[in-house]
Amino acid sequence: MTSEDILETVIGRFGKYQVLIYLLVTVGRLPSDYQLSNVVFLVPNVEYVCMDEGAYNLTNHCPCDNPVYDISTIHSSVPTTWNLICNKRHLGSLSQSVLQAGILTGSLAYGHISDRFGRRPAILLAFASQLLFVSTSAVVPYLWMFIVCRFLIGISCGGSLICCYVMIMELSGKTFRPYLTGLIEIAYTLSYATLPGIAYFVRDWNYLQLSTSLPWLFVLLYYNFLPESPRWLITMGRKEEAVEVLTYIAKKNKNPTDNITTIVEKEALQCSKVQNNAGSYLDLFKTSKMRRYTLINGVVWFCCSHTFFGINQYIGRLPGNIYVNVFISAVSIVPGLFLVVVASLYCSRKVSLVLSFAAAGLTLLVFIFIPSQMTYTIIGFAILGQMINYVSFVLIYLYTSEVFPTVVRNSAMGFVSMCARIGGFIAPFVVDIEAAPWVSVLIFSAVSFLAGFMCLPLRETKGIVLLNTIEEIEKYHKKTKPVS
Repeated sequence: MTSEDILETVIGRFGKYQVLIYLLVTVGRLPSDYQLSNVVFLVPNVEYVCMDEGAYNLTNHCPCDNPVYDISTIHSSVPTTWNLICNKRHLGSLSQSVLQAGILTGSLAYGHISDRFGRRPAILLAFASQLLFVSTSAVVPYLWMFIVCRFLIGISCGGSLICCYVMIMELSGKTFRPYLTGLIEIAYTLSYATLPGIAYFVRDWNYLQLSTSLPWLFVLLYYNFLPESPRWLITMGRKEEAVEVLTYIAKKNKNPTDNITTIVEKEALQCSKVQNNAGSYLDLFKTSKMRRYTLINGVVWFCCSHTFFGINQYIGRLPGNIYVNVFISAVSIVPGLFLVVVASLYCSRKVSLVLSFAAAGLTLLVFIFIPSQMTYTIIGFAILGQMINYVSFVLIYLYTSEVFPTVVRNSAMGFVSMCARIGGFIAPFVVDIEAAPWVSVLIFSAVSFLAGFMCLPLRETKGIVLLNTIEEIEKYHKKTKPVS
């Protein structure tokens, strides 16, 4: 690899064309982002009066065959549709855990599809399938069908999230990456912030699903607009296509095109030294350094996802208006994005990760000792803990995309995303722990501290050029020292 980033040399840091692709991807992945946050409205903590003989008018009595639900806030939800109370309450958490299991499966499947067949077809497939399965979940008549749909939704979400991230990362110059980490997460922030407003006016869970999927049918037209990643084309030896894509982007950005063929030939020659450029999950464990990066990143992603999605669901059960609580939680993420950019620009990756995880763990630890009558303080600390954990989540996304080479970057993102979904799968059941209100928060705090500890041996990646092959990774880290 040359000392300069190939894309930055040819098409600039982040030109008009990259802005267009960024906007298309951001809008296109919104249905997936809605599914990550809507559990608080789909599967809320429901109140009811039991009308059974012998339990007449008792609130939240178990067992209960004839509940009358409180529909003053949410008119229809998954628990009220299929009576998921008492001994069936766990099925509500299961529906959310199944979504995470689907994201796990999708991360693995789409990581492989993207590395083998390209970023573009993987993104298009994920976008189309997310619309199909979300809208189908709204009209199925049986609970088991809904749970199956949640799993299939998760598969498309997993593909959408990792493929979109890698596509934008590979189309950008390295000096723009600190800003890109915050920009990419605008999609999630936008969906999280607008969801309470949509849910306020659409208080039936079926219509909520439809209103966050069917309006995005236009993404099927993306076939005509999304390019293939030139980085991926080069690593696959498809030089002519890489030159064509880079030339097109350079012209759109009004940059010179006379040196593109030479640069592509040089990069392709270097990549051709590796016999098989199509990466696989086995390559993540091929060398000692790759195994180390893979396992540590996997544990950190597990911890980060477990805490973030656990607190996200926990906030929905705090006292106060659910719509206001979720909106404030979403808005609090905005300063988190600014913190991400500042940390990416002025701090090393490792220091940023360790400090953010430690701060999240400390905030949640303090949360446990706040008196129950201090409602606003409780809500504030829970939201603060989620915001700081969100910062950690975005930073680990950036680190992982930098530390792995192009040939296995999507496979690596798929593997660590799989680990994240295992953490997210467990989180709803931790939230449901009824031994004491503080137990689940204590677990989330401990997991955050563990993630920070696991980041200590990580190699620094700030300011590096995105490498293409595993061999380049081995050579690079033998020649360089960590950036402080």
